[in-house]
Amino acid sequence: MPRFLAVYTMKPEDLASFRSLPKAEQDAIDAVGLEQWTAWEDRNAASILDRGGMVGKTTRVTRNGIADAVNPFCGYIVVEAENIEAAARLFEDHPHITVFPGDGVDIMPFLT
Repeated sequence: MPRFLAVYTMKPEDLASFRSLPKAEQDAIDAVGLEQWTAWEDRNAASILDRGGMVGKTTRVTRNGIADAVNPFCGYIVVEAENIEAAARLFEDHPHITVFPGDGVDIMPFLT
């Protein structure tokens, strides 16, 4: 069955806005979101090959050297599905975009 990389994205300004909320409000959102995230993973366990994880600040390596960089990536997961549309449908109700300030989930097939 085809495998897909799903990358969670979040605009830096949306994260900053979330972090500017009172701590109690952030904690309340986290509590709801993490519970829903666990439920999402449980519902989709048969499709998840690698739970991945959340990621921090980016360091980019180019032919010009090593430097800090900014991108919208904040985490990833590897899933399998019949096709990219089926993989995408797995994320339609994901708490990353329904509870947390995430702006999307980019789905990309692994090429053979």
